[in-house]
Amino acid sequence: MESILKNATEILLLLFLIITFLQSGIDKVFDWRGNLTWLKSHFEGTPLTGLVPFLLFTVLLVEMIAAILCLVGLYQLTVLGKSSIAFYGAIMSCVSLLMLLFGQRMAKDYEGAKTIAVYFVPAIFLVYLLQG
Repeated sequence: MESILKNATEILLLLFLIITFLQSGIDKVFDWRGNLTWLKSHFEGTPLTGLVPFLLFTVLLVEMIAAILCLVGLYQLTVLGKSSIAFYGAIMSCVSLLMLLFGQRMAKDYEGAKTIAVYFVPAIFLVYLLQG
């Protein structure tokens, strides 16, 4: 219990990232076709047009790695009192968000890019907290 209270901020941020990336990854797996169709139209006319299936798979992979690392990191932090895996999960979360931000900027979807920035703030804050 002491570990949970001592690391409450980190635990809450890890839960936020787990929910965010696990749900996003599951959605991509179970609605691959719908996501692919939407993204093909979203990136139409950009240099990324022909790469959409590969990029969607890459984002899916990075999001799932981030979610799994955050999940294992949550266990490690609460049970073992260590934070190395959680730190890697936070880093992968930031990498995933930067990939998404790049895509939104390429598509000139500036409102979508703003939304990504909102997710980036807690992710990068977690990186900061776990660096020590």
